[in-house]
Amino acid sequence: MEIVTKSFEALSKEELYDILQLRSAVFVVEQDCVYQDIDGKDDKAIHVMGKSNGALVAYTRLFRPNDYFENAAIGRVVVAKTHRGQGLANQLMQASMQHLLNEVNVSIIELSAQEYLKQFYRNLGFVEIGPAYLEDGIPHIKMVYG
Repeated sequence: MEIVTKSFEALSKEELYDILQLRSAVFVVEQDCVYQDIDGKDDKAIHVMGKSNGALVAYTRLFRPNDYFENAAIGRVVVAKTHRGQGLANQLMQASMQHLLNEVNVSIIELSAQEYLKQFYRNLGFVEIGPAYLEDGIPHIKMVYG
């Protein structure tokens, strides 16, 4: 998988379309969750795309401190259903974390994890902060790295 990192302004309209299509396919359709994915925050985000043979198969969006949370943050972590079970989420998260740690130069990274994925994030060094909560009807937990 090739990792491509771009600002919102640097995204082509095709890349933006692919990102929104992947997020909708997984978070809205597959997870049967009606929510406002286009939330007005993409323009502040750093977009990390995982591509295989030119097709978008994995994605995260990153935020600098105070652009979403007080700390730097990773969100919208997604892998296409057709490409799961190949370690792509781990590869994408490692690249996302390294970008924030090395390029943005932060030491703390925050995320709102779907609760069933907390062991995945623990394996990356994140720890749970506080109790579980519902976000768009799905159990989540705040997790922090660093």
